[in-house]
Amino acid sequence: MTARIIDGKTIAQQVRAEWKVRADALKARGITPGLAVIIVGEDPASKVYVANKVKACAELGLHSEHIMLSADIPEANLLARIAELNNDTKIHGILVQLPVPKHIDSNKVLEAINPDKDVDGFHPENVGALVTGNMRFAPCTPYGAMVLLEKCGISIEGKHAVVVGRSNIVGKPMALMLLQANATVTICTSKTQDLAKFTRDADILVVATGKPKMITGNMIKPGAAVIDVGINRLPDGKLCGDVDFDSAKEVAGWITPVPGGVGPMTITMLVANTVRAAERISGFGK
Repeated sequence: MTARIIDGKTIAQQVRAEWKVRADALKARGITPGLAVIIVGEDPASKVYVANKVKACAELGLHSEHIMLSADIPEANLLARIAELNNDTKIHGILVQLPVPKHIDSNKVLEAINPDKDVDGFHPENVGALVTGNMRFAPCTPYGAMVLLEKCGISIEGKHAVVVGRSNIVGKPMALMLLQANATVTICTSKTQDLAKFTRDADILVVATGKPKMITGNMIKPGAAVIDVGINRLPDGKLCGDVDFDSAKEVAGWITPVPGGVGPMTITMLVANTVRAAERISGFGK
């Protein structure tokens, strides 16, 4: 068996086209969805990621603001800048690129963002809405993974989904979204004993650990859908995921590559959340 490759780049373009229709409908009413992205410090990876977010906004004709702040900015000044954006009617979505410098409390930063503009889905109010099944904005990476499954026609209801990793950014919200879609969900952590016992039982396997190639083909159920959220740089400079792609693709039914799988969807769902925020704030939401 050779797995079908889930082409995140192609699907992301399809999804962006769908959301552009909604963005254009708002613009026809005189409303241009706006996203403000704040980056604190000089992290090169964050800069590239933010640049891709701004580019995605441009593709859909959205207004975007890229706000660069020095790494030594006082926490109070950053919170004040967020407060300004909360009150800015041109801005419908606010994202602060994480991580922030150690002298800044990231929880305070996330809580300072207006929940109606929290397009990353990390404000406690939006996390609570996700837990209770009344999702407003889902965190972009697991949201993108769910859309990939949907677009590939991979059934979730009644299936056993195993999520390896329990981060607030991916693992926990991913599990909640799969549960909302009526999957039976297992979460595995770094303390899970006999990890392969669980991964081999997964109809849908989502891996988000930050450990290169830790899931190998012999740990995968034949025919399973494998969503690899990880992105790691090897000593030779090449990128790889948390799944050993070469061995896994010989067993899985579906698999996302790294790069070109979940990554393009993460940015796409950020743009989608921004359009949705503009719809909600303007009263023209779906």
